[in-house]
Amino acid sequence: MPTARRASVLRLDPPPASSSPSPASPRATPRPVDALDHHFALEVPRVFSEAERAALVAGVRAARAEWTADFGGEQFSLGRAFYTHLEQGRSRVYFADAAASDARVERHLPGLQRRMRELVAALTGGLAQPRRGFCGPGVHIFPAGEKVAREGGVVHFDTEGLSDYHLARRLRAITVVVMLELPDADGGLKLWDVLYDGRDDPGDEARSARSLVAGYSPGGALVIDSYRLHQIQPFPGDRDRISATVHAAEIDSGRWETWF
Repeated sequence: MPTARRASVLRLDPPPASSSPSPASPRATPRPVDALDHHFALEVPRVFSEAERAALVAGVRAARAEWTADFGGEQFSLGRAFYTHLEQGRSRVYFADAAASDARVERHLPGLQRRMRELVAALTGGLAQPRRGFCGPGVHIFPAGEKVAREGGVVHFDTEGLSDYHLARRLRAITVVVMLELPDADGGLKLWDVLYDGRDDPGDEARSARSLVAGYSPGGALVIDSYRLHQIQPFPGDRDRISATVHAAEIDSGRWETWF
């Protein structure tokens, strides 16, 4: 099972600058995303300023009536998330509501989806475009006191949205999470030195591999290889864990598709 060379998180400070290379001649210089071959994750501080972060959190809370409830209210989202709908047998609802989902996110969090795609472009040195038919970047809300807060999230890989073609060729795919509201304590992301090998359910051997817990900073991002085994950690207190997420897959050299 392939592993990272260093059990570490690489901090990109200052954050990478966005650019727009042409698909015919992608950037030849090293891309920040390539560091994921050697590190468990990348940390990108200050994706959103404190004022921007606070405004986004206020927008999420003001949109409470339009949150999507998943797994019986264990978690919520603003904008529909593919993996939750897939696991609940609601994929048709996800695709049927994709345009309306993006409209809801833009109405309550103007510019969020654009900024998340710009971050993907900066990390990859390529073009980041919406994935046709899928929902764009959105927000996860994990309520204080609920199952994830008490027990942590499911141990998993972020491979649900990748095509069989993509998986078979192990083409590059990343998950970018920007923390909008930290819980009172903990709630980091545990990362294992384990990459997806075709099995969705990791066994005891995988869970016993070396690992680390990466923390978040308010308004900052963690970037992981979508093939890396990971888990949201439990968190105490009365504050919800609120984060913006975008998944991205390189479908051609220098060209990436994004979704939520």
